[in-house]
Amino acid sequence: MSDTRIQDHLRLANTELNKRIALLEGKLQERDGVENALKDSEKRYRRLFESAKDGILILDADTGKVVDVNPFLMQLLGYSYDALYGQYIWELGVFKDIAASKDAFRALQENEYIRYDDLPLETLDRRAIAVEFVSNVYLVDHSKVIQCNIRDITERKRAAAEHKRLMAAIEQVGEVIIMTDAQGIIQFVNPAFEKTTGYNREEAIGQTPRILKSGKHDEQFYSNLWDTISGGRTWEGRMVNKRKEGTLYTEETTITPVRDASGRIVNYVAVKRDITEQLRLTDQFLQAQKMEAVGLLAGGVAHDFNNMLSVILGHTELMLDKVGPTLPLFDHLMEIRKAAERSANLTRQLLAFARKQTIDPKVLDLNETVERMLKMLRRLIGEDIDLVWLPESGLWQVKIDPTQVEQILANLCVNARDAIAEVGKVTIETGNASFDEVYCAAHAGFVPGEYAMLAVSDDGCGMDEETCGKIFEPFFTTKQVGQGSGLGLATVYGIVKQNNGFINLYSEPGKGTTFKIYLPRQAGQVVDTLKESVGQLPLSRGETVLVVEDEGSVLTLASAILDGLGYTVLTAAAPGEAMRLVEEYTGEIHLLMTDVILPEMNGRDLATQIKKTKPSIKCLFMSGYTANVIAHRSMLDEGVQFIPKPFSMRDLAIKVRTALEEG
Repeated sequence: MSDTRIQDHLRLANTELNKRIALLEGKLQERDGVENALKDSEKRYRRLFESAKDGILILDADTGKVVDVNPFLMQLLGYSYDALYGQYIWELGVFKDIAASKDAFRALQENEYIRYDDLPLETLDRRAIAVEFVSNVYLVDHSKVIQCNIRDITERKRAAAEHKRLMAAIEQVGEVIIMTDAQGIIQFVNPAFEKTTGYNREEAIGQTPRILKSGKHDEQFYSNLWDTISGGRTWEGRMVNKRKEGTLYTEETTITPVRDASGRIVNYVAVKRDITEQLRLTDQFLQAQKMEAVGLLAGGVAHDFNNMLSVILGHTELMLDKVGPTLPLFDHLMEIRKAAERSANLTRQLLAFARKQTIDPKVLDLNETVERMLKMLRRLIGEDIDLVWLPESGLWQVKIDPTQVEQILANLCVNARDAIAEVGKVTIETGNASFDEVYCAAHAGFVPGEYAMLAVSDDGCGMDEETCGKIFEPFFTTKQVGQGSGLGLATVYGIVKQNNGFINLYSEPGKGTTFKIYLPRQAGQVVDTLKESVGQLPLSRGETVLVVEDEGSVLTLASAILDGLGYTVLTAAAPGEAMRLVEEYTGEIHLLMTDVILPEMNGRDLATQIKKTKPSIKCLFMSGYTANVIAHRSMLDEGVQFIPKPFSMRDLAIKVRTALEEG
C-alpha cells in the first residue's frame, strides 16, 4: 500500500474519529442539559410546592407513609414537618375522614383520581375546617406516589351560607328589592316586588323600572334621580308608581349604586316600601285631629255663645209680644230674631260637626222619616229641579235623632241644588247593605256590618279628586263668598260619625255627585216621631219652677218667660243657693230647671241632692253644649229631659210642659 493511500485512510479515520468525538461531546452536553433542565424543573416544582396556596400532601402509594408536605398545609393544620413526615396517614387523626385505617387507605391506592367537594377536618388546635380534597396517583422514578391537594373552603362555605341567608332574607322581606345593571336593566326582583306590582319575575327581568311609571312625575324628576345615582350617590325619596293592573301606589325608595373593586358602578339596588296604606291612615289621623281640634273649639265657644243668643232671642220675643206688627219697631225686632236664629243654627252645625250636639235618638223607619220631609225638600231645591224618591221596601231600622235626619237631608239637598246650573235632578234613595271583613279590607272607609243606606245624588257639575278630599272639612266651601259657611257637609259628617255610621262620596267632574250614608241596623219598636203642631203656647197649671243658672242674663230671661206663662218662679245663681231655697220654701216645687254646668257642682248632682228632700220633683236640664253629666257620647240618658240653648219662648213653654207631665 502506498504512502498516499495510507495517508488517505488515516485522514478518513481521523475525520470519523472527530465525528464520533463531536457526537459524544454533543451527547454529553445534551445529558448535561437534560440534567440541568431536570434540576431547573425540580427547582420550579419545589418553588411551586413551597409557595402553593393549597395544601399538598405526598404519600408513598405502597406504604401510605407521608413523604412530603408543603408549608401551607402545615400552617393550615397546625402540624410541624416532623410531626407529619414518615407517618402513616391513618395514624394521623387529622386525616381520619380520608383514611381512618390501612384498609380505608386502599381507596386511595386503587383509584387514580378521588375528589371530595366538602370534607371536614380538625386542626391540631381542634378547629373545625372544611376542605376540598383531590388525590391523584403518579409514577415517579418507577415508584407510585399519591398527591393529595387540600384546599381550605371554610371561608367560601361561610360566604356561601351568608349568601344563602341573605337571599332567604331578600326573598322573605316585605320591602321590594330590585337590582339592575349599570344601564338600568332589571336583573333581579324579589317576591315582594311581584306582590306589590303584579308583575312576576319573568315579566320584570330584562325590562327597566319604567314599566312602573305612573305619569305622576315629570321628566325632570326622573332626570334628577338618574343624575344622582349615576354620579355615585344614593337617592332617597317618594314616588308614585303604577301596578300592572293600573292602580297607583306610593312608595318610599332608596336607590344605591354598587361598585366593583376598581370603583366602577356595575349595578344599582333599589329598596322600596309601599306606604299607600300608611299615608291613608296618616291622613285619616290628621283629619281626626283637625276635627277634634275644631270640636273642642266649638264646644268651648258654644256654651257662652248660646247663653248670649238665648238672651237676645228671648228678649226679642218678649218685646215682639208687646209690639204690634203695625209699629216700625216690629220689623227691626223681627230682623234681630232672624239674625239670632241664623246664629243659633250656625252654632248647632258646629256642634253637630264636632259630635257635641246633644241628641235624643229613636228607632226609626228611614222611609217614613224621609217621606215626611219631601214637601219641605221640594220647596228647598226649587221648581227647576226634579226630586226623585226611590225607597226600598223592607228597609232595615236605624236609631238616630229625627232632627238629625232632617239636618242631613237639608244640607245634602242644598249642596245638590247648588251643583246644578239650571235644570236637573236630585235623587234620594234608600237600601239595605251588608259588608264583610274581606270587602272592607279592599274598600277604604267601609266598616263590617249591616246597614240601612241613605243616598242623595245629583246630576250637577261634580267635583275633582282634590276637592273630594277636602269636602268634609269645616269652613271649606266651593261656593262664592257669602253663599256658604262651609259647615253643611261638615255637619253631615259629624252626625253620621256620632251615630256610628260612615259616609262615602262618589263624584267626577261633569258627572254629578252621590253621597251614600250607612247607618247601623237597629232592632226595636219604631217610634212615631210625627208631632202635632201647637197653636197656643202651653201655659202653667199652677206649678212652681225653680230655675238655677249662673249666667245672670239667662236666669232673668228664663224667669221672665216662665212668669209670663203663669208659673211661680224661684231663681238661684248657684247650687248652694238653690239647696238653701229648697229647704226654706214651704210650698211644693214641681220642676227643677237647671243648667248642666254650674259652679260648686254640676246640674245632675244638684238634682240628686234636691230629690233627697223633694223626691217627686221633676227635672229639666239646659245647656249650650253637650255635657257627659246627662249624656253618653252626646246621647241623652234614658228618661232625661233636656232643652238646648238658645231656646225660644215656644220651645221653653213646650219643654217645661213636657217635663212636668212626662219627666
